[in-house]
Amino acid sequence: MPNPLHVTAPEGVPCVDYSREFDAPAAEVFRAHTDPELYRQWIGPRGLETRIDGFDCRSGGSYRFVQRGAEGGDEYAFRGVFHTVRPDALIVQTFEFEGWPDVVTLEYSTFEDLPGGRCRLTGRSVHPSVESREQFLSTGMESGMAEGYERLEELLTGRPAPEGA
Repeated sequence: MPNPLHVTAPEGVPCVDYSREFDAPAAEVFRAHTDPELYRQWIGPRGLETRIDGFDCRSGGSYRFVQRGAEGGDEYAFRGVFHTVRPDALIVQTFEFEGWPDVVTLEYSTFEDLPGGRCRLTGRSVHPSVESREQFLSTGMESGMAEGYERLEELLTGRPAPEGA
């Protein structure tokens, strides 16, 4: 895979750090995180459809989206507040899975241009405890993020992910 997701979860610390490079400029990757129609098309693993119930991506704005399998079935709702949105550079927001009330993470996402029209997305998720972080990781969060970012790369470049990705 040309642009893999790198995830680290330091032992004893309630954080998850991640990074991934994209074959697109930071402004385009940022826009795909802030435009609800684009966001809906790539967020989450393959096989899930996303409905946006609200998406006001500005400092002080909020969001809510619901995912479910293409064939129906269970729905999974997520919500949060955008604390800081700095165009093409930074998003600081909360993230809450409504199925786990009272577990809210603080998410930092930075967007950095790289040579050749590429960019690096770097993020940190701060959890309320190491236990809640471990529970989050046990859900398959890493593979879901990797698939979502593959979908984002496909959306931005118009190229499908390599076979086996």
